[in-house]
This record gives sequence, C-alpha cells and structure tokens, in this order.
Amino acid sequence: MQAKELAQEIVRILDDKKGLDITTIAVGGATIIADYFVLVTGSSSTHIRALSDAVQDELAKQDIHPGHVEGRASGWILLDYAQVLVHVFGREERGYYNLERLFPVLRDEA
Repeated sequence: MQAKELAQEIVRILDDKKGLDITTIAVGGATIIADYFVLVTGSSSTHIRALSDAVQDELAKQDIHPGHVEGRASGWILLDYAQVLVHVFGREERGYYNLERLFPVLRDEA
C-alpha cells in the first residue's frame, strides 16, 4: 500500500471511531522520518486507546503492522507505520505539542 493510501485508510478508521479534529500533514518534503503524519484527538484516555487499537486492529487484517508503538499509557500514542506516523492525542497534549505549528503549509487532505 502506498503512503497516501495508507494515510487515507487510517483517516477512515479514525473517523469511523469518532476521532476528533483528524488532520493529515504531508511531511515527506520536510523530513525523512515519514511521508505523512496523521493527527487525531481522543475525548478521553479510553477513547485515545480505542482509536489506537482500532487502527492497529483494522490494519492488521490487511497484514499491516506498526514497527513501533509508543506511549500506550499516556495522552499521546504514536503508531509508527514507517511511511505514516499516527499521533493519537488527548486534547491537552494536542494543544501543548501543536505539531501543526511545525508544518503549517503542508496540510494535506489525504
């Protein structure tokens, strides 16, 4: 699966699980760590875990697995799918880290 297709699939999964303020940022031209960031906000710690689990479970059905998962017990869970990094935030963490500020002109509607 190509990076943009993967990002689109992740957005669909997050939307199905009622993720808030889903944003895709094309970062491939600005960094070598990934082609896309997908950012989403969960409404509670339970919702954050549910969003993360849904992405992992749905993509696993297609034999797509994250290389690494970080922050399982925090307000920010990072799923590393190599080409696509998924950032699942709580409201407070999303505002504090404000990743959109780092890549303001690269927002993409994947």
